Amino acid sequence: MRESLKESWDKFSLIEQMGNIGSEIGRAARLEGKDSNGFTSAAHRALELFDLTLRDRRWLGRLREVGRTREVFCDIIWGENQYETSLSDLERYFMHFAVATRLSVG
Repeated sequence: MRESLKESWDKFSLIEQMGNIGSEIGRAARLEGKDSNGFTSAAHRALELFDLTLRDRRWLGRLREVGRTREVFCDIIWGENQYETSLSDLERYFMHFAVATRLSVG
């Protein structure tokens, strides 16, 4: 993991972190079935961002939802899709964080 990414990630609020994770999930959703290298790259990047958020000590006690969402994401990408959901569903979930970030910044 790049140290510079961790340092910059630690400056984001939880809402900003979730919005960024959602961006990678959205990228993976758009590339699914079209560009396997791009899809794999986006999926790995999303996992890296999930993991950075889960390691962020500021959110201790608030990470159950992040962990469960990571689990659902992994199940969609590499599992048997036991949750019967899609990347598009997750992208819609994360869109709320991206909108909230834009509203708080703008």
